[in-house]
Amino acid sequence: MKHVVLTIGRTFGSGGRLIGKKVAEKCGMTYYDKELLELAAKESGMSLDVLENIDESAGNSLLYTLSTGGAHLLGAHFAQTAEPPLHDKLYIAQANIIKEIAAKESCVIVGRCADYLLRNMEECIKVFIYAPSEARIKRAVEVYGIPENKAADQIRKIDKKRSGYYNFYSGKKWGNLDNYHFSVDSSLLGIDATADMIAEFVKQRAELLGK
Repeated sequence: MKHVVLTIGRTFGSGGRLIGKKVAEKCGMTYYDKELLELAAKESGMSLDVLENIDESAGNSLLYTLSTGGAHLLGAHFAQTAEPPLHDKLYIAQANIIKEIAAKESCVIVGRCADYLLRNMEECIKVFIYAPSEARIKRAVEVYGIPENKAADQIRKIDKKRSGYYNFYSGKKWGNLDNYHFSVDSSLLGIDATADMIAEFVKQRAELLGK
């Protein structure tokens, strides 16, 4: 198969991570999600435990950068007058790794502004996966063990964090159709069939690129 890269943005509870794993398996592609943190730890020299905490709280940490006015990120460029906060260092490390990986192998990359970072790459396929609230609440309860009376609030919080992270670093709006090649409601076909559909899309796109 021609070298292609699939990036997946997703709302919490839509099954986007699992769909990405299944597509990677079906297409023989390497899958990257939390694996990027391990690579970022090696590149930055920071502890993996520290990076995991930063990664989970990055959306809230952005408020620090905005409030202090120091090392403000504009596009991909930092002010040179201040040392960037740790969450910005993590973003830079992951951005470098994502570009390196995408340049050398077929892979699936979940989240982390990958669609934005690879926006000028012809081989990149950008997908956003979402689902209705009812389906996401059901999955949050059954898969992640979140109490039903807290699921909706947890979904809103995580989506807000992902949105804030993406909007801040890309300067674009998370989930906006203009940022992706297509968006899909995973509740219509279910996890497996949605993965099948995206995998077929990836294979056909690879064939076109190979001609």
